[in-house]
Amino acid sequence: MTSDLPAEREPGAAGLAALRPRLPSPLVELPDERFARRGVRLLLKRDDLIHPDLPGNKWRKLAPNLRAAAASGHSTLLTFGGAYSNHLRATAAAGRLLGFATVGVVRGDELADRPLNPSLARCAADGMRLLFVSRAAYRRKTEPEVLAALLAEAGGPCYVVPEGGSNAAAARGCAELGLELRGMADVVGVACGTGGTLAGLAAGLGEGQRAIGFPVLKGGFLGREIERLQTEAFGGRRGDWRLDERFHAGGYARTTPELDAFADDFTARHGLPLERLYVAKALHGLTTLAEAGEFARGTTVAAVVTGAADPAETAETAETA
Repeated sequence: MTSDLPAEREPGAAGLAALRPRLPSPLVELPDERFARRGVRLLLKRDDLIHPDLPGNKWRKLAPNLRAAAASGHSTLLTFGGAYSNHLRATAAAGRLLGFATVGVVRGDELADRPLNPSLARCAADGMRLLFVSRAAYRRKTEPEVLAALLAEAGGPCYVVPEGGSNAAAARGCAELGLELRGMADVVGVACGTGGTLAGLAAGLGEGQRAIGFPVLKGGFLGREIERLQTEAFGGRRGDWRLDERFHAGGYARTTPELDAFADDFTARHGLPLERLYVAKALHGLTTLAEAGEFARGTTVAAVVTGAADPAETAETAETA
């Protein structure tokens, strides 16, 4: 299959380089008395600043998949997400910037007849075709017959990017995050949706460093998925990592008064609004651990800021799990 895109719009490695991502992403110290009184330093790894049009750390996952799509001659990407998926937004933006057509399979056919929320409206504005499917069908999206039907509805051959962008290629891309943090922190915390970021991050960290993942979904399944991704990407489990399942606030796209109060207080302290579906949960987890004395004095903790707060979206618009 050959691309019918003009040469100057041909997607791939050259196009990605032309977007000039900010890599390595900035690493900044954030004085916070809750950490300082325990003798702990807090750093923020600002992956939200990598590129203005691709939300947060999605660049690290998408870049290797976009290169693979271009190398295989595909000009259309098909991927999956919920109604507030940062991954769908990032894929749609990448398509607009690099000349890929994009198709987003959205969980929840009940959304088809409703006005688009700000996240999906942005996807549509970037040219993404939205296919709304039932939640039952969405759970079966990787089954061959279901995927074949989706590809047929999309209208032809597509390069399929998994939900959240997490596959072996994405994990290898996220290993660069760990490499950028080598020697910079003892503990690295990150929010986890589909697990690809933590799988790569942990593999890239050095001796004596450890990673803590804070799942934003409940269910206790993510550890197996991260091990699967590491096995596919690196041949087996890599790095010192664990999950802390206590800070999901009820599940994906959900929040609680406690989490909202933490995020509001963090913004008041530091002037940095927190993205609440991922980043606030990770920082809430790290702050709770620090205040409980779970980090030894002299420890440096880095929190990965995987996305920026979007004032157009609030927790009140969160979808029903």
